[in-house]
Amino acid sequence: MQNKTGSQWGVNLANQNVRAAAAQVLNNVVERGESLSNALPLAQQTIAVRDKALLQELCYGVLRWLPRLDFFCKSLMDKPLTGKKRPLHYLVLVGLYQLLYTRIPAHAAVADTVNGVKELKAPALKGLINAVLRNFQRQEESLIAQVENNITLTYCYPSWIVKRLQANYPSNYQAILEAGNERAPMWLRVNRRHYSPEQYQTLLAESDITSETSTISSQALRLDKPVDVTKLTGFDQGASSVQDAAAQMAALLLDAQPGERILDACAAPGGKTAHILENQPDLQAMTAIDFDQKRLLRVQENLDRIGLNASLIHGDASLPETWWDEQQFDRILLDAPCSATGVIRRHPDIKWLRRDSDIAELVQLQKAILKANWALLKSGGTLLYATCSILADENTQQIKGFLAENKDAILQPINPDDTPENPGWQILPGQEYMDGFYYAKLRKA
Repeated sequence: MQNKTGSQWGVNLANQNVRAAAAQVLNNVVERGESLSNALPLAQQTIAVRDKALLQELCYGVLRWLPRLDFFCKSLMDKPLTGKKRPLHYLVLVGLYQLLYTRIPAHAAVADTVNGVKELKAPALKGLINAVLRNFQRQEESLIAQVENNITLTYCYPSWIVKRLQANYPSNYQAILEAGNERAPMWLRVNRRHYSPEQYQTLLAESDITSETSTISSQALRLDKPVDVTKLTGFDQGASSVQDAAAQMAALLLDAQPGERILDACAAPGGKTAHILENQPDLQAMTAIDFDQKRLLRVQENLDRIGLNASLIHGDASLPETWWDEQQFDRILLDAPCSATGVIRRHPDIKWLRRDSDIAELVQLQKAILKANWALLKSGGTLLYATCSILADENTQQIKGFLAENKDAILQPINPDDTPENPGWQILPGQEYMDGFYYAKLRKA
């Protein structure tokens, strides 16, 4: 059971509005299938600025430990809260999460959670919510003992993910599951057009922001504690960007050269597009395509902040005939749609929104995009295949199949372990503090 070291929110941050807002977000995510990245920002607009971090903590925390909290809730109630009362179930989980995993005093956690009933328009259930939380305090030790030998309640993942990780990583799947439940660190990508990483690290230190360099990415800094981007020196002018060190390897491995035509397929939200341009401003052309027009706006926003330009196309990367001008590219970054199982620590809702059946569909989509984009690549050109997945079906098996079917595709080893029998570079969650990511570099003969 995780100890209470992660959260340090004080009583002064607590009010019923935050607990009720968290319950509504969680209900929208788990019951209605809405992504946390959509539901949370909308809810944050309805509460005080000082409470935004607490709301995020509650939503992320409940989604990380959902099966365990559900088990405790069911053990303490005669019948579940269903239908219109379902948001109250998530209010109970919010209360349990505070008691188990935060430093909020128990009396304040219970009182403020119970007061959330008013916001959810169910005042008659105030006594029930209070009784459940008080009973948990009395039975906490015995309830915790019941989860210790249950793999689902210990790691809090759906069984299909556990089974796939057991098959892919029989010797270390537990460590991968544990890493996915940790809080993700805040990584920065330093724009060398402004500062070297060492110079920027010094500037951050002058603002009492301490950081560490990366052993993997030459442009990455890992902050000892997350901060609001408004506190980062020169952020609005593009001096730095928030991007995990593993994701930063895309531009570094692609290694764009002056005068080249580059395609960033499936580009949103644009961090990798911007990084390519930061490192190589003398391109002949930089094209970024994405299927989601709203997310494509994020690409433009990222480029505008840093002061960069690219040709943005709203289109389907698997159907280039609908948008391609028939000028081939020297290098292509294909950041393929995937299960996102490597970034669960940043997006815990993935556990509950993704389904086992999604993987086969994603593999077919990846295969189609790979085939389509290979035709857009010049002879002698480079395609970098990337996913934020840790599943072999989407990564090593996908590339092995592609190499077998395309004799003009030559694997370019990224490291000594990168061979045709086991192609690519798999970064696992938590490795060197990074997210889970996969890269395979292919040259067209």
